[in-house]
This record gives sequence, C-alpha cells and structure tokens, in this order.
Amino acid sequence: MWKGFLSKLPRKSSASGRADLDSGQCSNGAGNGNPTQRANSCGSVPSGRSTSTIKRMSSAIFPSSVVAGIEPLVSFKNVPNSEKQNLFVSKLNLCCAVFDFSDPNKSSAEKDIKRQTLLDLIDFVDSCNSRFSEPVIAASSRMFAVNLFRVFPPNYRSSSSGGGEGEEEEPMFEPAWSHLQLVYELLLKFIGSSSLDSKIGKKYFDHSFIVKLLNLLDSEDPRERDCLKTILHRIYGKFMVHRPFIRKAVSNIFYHFVFETDRHNGIAELLEVFGSVISGFALPLKEEHKIFLWRALVPLHKPKSVGVYLQQLTYCVTQFIDKDPKLAGSVIIGLLRYWPVTNSQKEVMFLSEIEEILESTSMVEFQKCMVPLFRRIAHCIMSSHFQVAERALFIWNNDHIISLIAQNRQMIMPIIVPALEHNSQNHWNQAVLNLTANVKKIFSEMDEELFSACLTKCKEDEEKQVSLEAKRRLTWEKLESAAAFQPVTGHTAVLVGRQPSANLIATLI
Repeated sequence: MWKGFLSKLPRKSSASGRADLDSGQCSNGAGNGNPTQRANSCGSVPSGRSTSTIKRMSSAIFPSSVVAGIEPLVSFKNVPNSEKQNLFVSKLNLCCAVFDFSDPNKSSAEKDIKRQTLLDLIDFVDSCNSRFSEPVIAASSRMFAVNLFRVFPPNYRSSSSGGGEGEEEEPMFEPAWSHLQLVYELLLKFIGSSSLDSKIGKKYFDHSFIVKLLNLLDSEDPRERDCLKTILHRIYGKFMVHRPFIRKAVSNIFYHFVFETDRHNGIAELLEVFGSVISGFALPLKEEHKIFLWRALVPLHKPKSVGVYLQQLTYCVTQFIDKDPKLAGSVIIGLLRYWPVTNSQKEVMFLSEIEEILESTSMVEFQKCMVPLFRRIAHCIMSSHFQVAERALFIWNNDHIISLIAQNRQMIMPIIVPALEHNSQNHWNQAVLNLTANVKKIFSEMDEELFSACLTKCKEDEEKQVSLEAKRRLTWEKLESAAAFQPVTGHTAVLVGRQPSANLIATLI
C-alpha cells in the first residue's frame, strides 16, 4: 500500500535530483507532470566540476530522525485561498523532519517527498499576495531552525597553509545540500517577501536566530556561505531594529578570529556584506562605526590568512575613507603596526593596499603619517625579495602619490634616496635596478638641487660608516692582541662581553 501510494506522487528520481543540483538548478513538478527548471538564487556547484569529483562528507551533525509514513499534503491549487496559509503551516511542519544524508539510499522516498514539498513552499511564497499570519511566521522560523542550525565537526585542516602563500584547498561539500539549498532559497524569499511584516517577524527572527545563522558562516561548503551572505544582507535590510546587534555580533566574530582562533571560513563573506553596509552609513559617521574600523577591520590585517579576504577588507577600509577622509592617517598607522616582517607575500599585499588608500588620502592626512610610512617603504625598496622591492617602486607610477610626494619632498627624499642608492649598488634583480633608475630620474626632475644634496649626504654617510667599521675592527684587533699577552692563571673565570669597556678602549688607543 505504501509503495503504491508513493508511486502516485509527482517526483523525479534521486539520480536526476542530484544532477539538477550539480547544474545549479532545482526541478519542480508542474501540473502536467513535466519538469520545469528553477534558477538557484543561493549559488550552485562551480561549473566544470562533475558529481564524481565532489567530496561527500558529513560536515554537519544533524539530529537524524527517520519518519515512517509521511502523509503527502494536497496542492495549493486544490484548496481555497482562505485555507492556503493553514496548508502552508502543515507543509512547514512536514518539512521539520530531518533525514540522514550520509547514506544516499536511506529513506530516499521520504526525502523526495520533502524535496517536493519545499518546492511547493517556495512557489507559494513567490506568488503570495496576502500578509503572512503570525502562526505562519512562527512555523517558518521553527522549520528554518530545525533544518539549518547544526553543529559543525572540528576542522582538521591546517590553518597555516592558506592565505599568504596563495594555496587553495579543495572545498568540502555538504551531503545534505539537496535539501539545504531549497531551505535557504525559501528563507531568502520569505525574508524578502513583501508579505512578511517586519514588526511581527522581528519577534521570531530574533537575536538568537541571527547568532545561530552567523555561526553557520563557518561552514566548509562555499555554496552554503554564499547563500548565508545573501540572506544576512536581506535580514539587515529588513529588520532595522536588529542592525546594531548584527554589527556587534559580526565584530565579535572578527575579534574571536583575530585574537583567539586564527581560523574561520566565512570572513570574506562577512566583509562582503559589510562593504555594502558601510556604503550606507550616514554622515557624519557615528563613533560606533569608527570603533568598528579601528578595532575590527584594521586588526584583520594580522592573521596569516589575510590573502583570502584582503580584497573585501580593502574595499571596506576604502569605503570608510571615502566617507570620512580624516580617517586615512589613522588607518595607515594601523597598517604599519601590523606590517609583516617575515612574510613577503603579505608585504606585497600590504603595499598594494597602501597605494589604494593613498589614492583617497588628502594632503593633511598624508602629512600625519608620511615619515613612518616612507621609512617602511624604504625598507621594502631594499628588500632582497624582488617582488617586494618591485611593488614598492611601482608606487611612483601613481600620479596622485607623486603629487603628494612632490609637495613634501623635503621630508621624503632624504628617506628614500639612500634606499635607491643601496639598490643601485647592491640589488641582484635587473627589473628592480631598472625601476630604481626610473625613480631616481623622477626625483632628479622633481628637484635636482635637493636630489644632489641627498646623494652627497648619502655618500658622506657611507664614508662615515666605512670609517667607523674600520675603527671598530682595529679596536677589536688591539683587544685580541692585548689578551694574548695576559695568560689566565689558576681557575679564574673570565667574562668576555660583546662590547669592550670605555676605559679599556681608551687605554688601548
């Protein structure tokens, strides 16, 4: 009887269902039984990746419940308008049944029924014109919570292998995605629907719901994170009362990532959401927003994996500076505080971000940070890593930055010219030598007298350094000679320091 009953339901086979997901589409049984294609609004498997190459792994521990004998619900077309929202609640309750997807063949009939029901719910939300009642909103919130909120297993991947070195690990895919994808699509459409009253919805999509949703952004599956990114942005726009809490919750995720775990999969997605959030900040900026920049965004440059999300981070920072140019100086000082010392790839990234920030920097803010900034750039110019030196010298290809340098050449040229001279004499890379010669030519054309004075000062400093080194070497030779004629007697311990005492040096000289 059960088999005969299931055979009457309009559904596709499990194999075709998986094929639809792999193509980034969902199938929906039409009235005549012919399948129609559904565009996926939450993302899909990257093209060119076949089903056989997708890793099947239990990236989440579901409270598995095998429901025997799920009764199908009638179509929305077969009930009057007054009963459709009650039917909607009934279908939501049916979809609260959660299945174990570690075994694709387990409860396959029930899974197909739930899949078809989810498609019916999505169609209803798309076509609904009346306001959702409070029981509908409550049942929806419960169904989303039951299906989505779950515990992720420990991450066994090495957090030190990504980011700065540009290595990409193969993403891990959620085996339950065939259902999760539809639940996320339903949530996205439900939140964005004009039928949802935000005054009622805020009671059910509350702080607890938002925190659990943010925790899902640590998912290994990039498709899930892409869905969550869109949904979080929709929630932020829909429920204005929750906006301060969302900003605070995201700040806490950033703090936890930077100062404790150094591992999180969804930082790029969170920054992408906040890029559009920051662009909507009203002027003048609130103190809360400036604190978010200084305490959350700037420290995000510290982790080794900054390369994974640097593009989104740079966009957020430049959005703040575009809103309030007076923030540029403090941002640059913050970057110098987290400047990488031993990671050349991160150094190249920092130089690129510095150039982008300087393009939006006013003269007043530039003067606040130019001395420590160009001292750091001088170190980069002299770097033995040719990519670092090359990227630092590329800064002189930017017309706006050259204009800033020209107006402050009395301070900047004495810092940079010694580094250029050092490169001309010692650097091994021909491309760096050519760029060094170009920068020297720019300085010479900018102010030939000052440039010549800097070269003369540089040569004098080199001669002084050579003289000091020769004097220091002679002093040590005299010390060694004096020590050779004074043999140690008995078992007296002798302390040899790095620097000879002033009195002993005076005596030898």
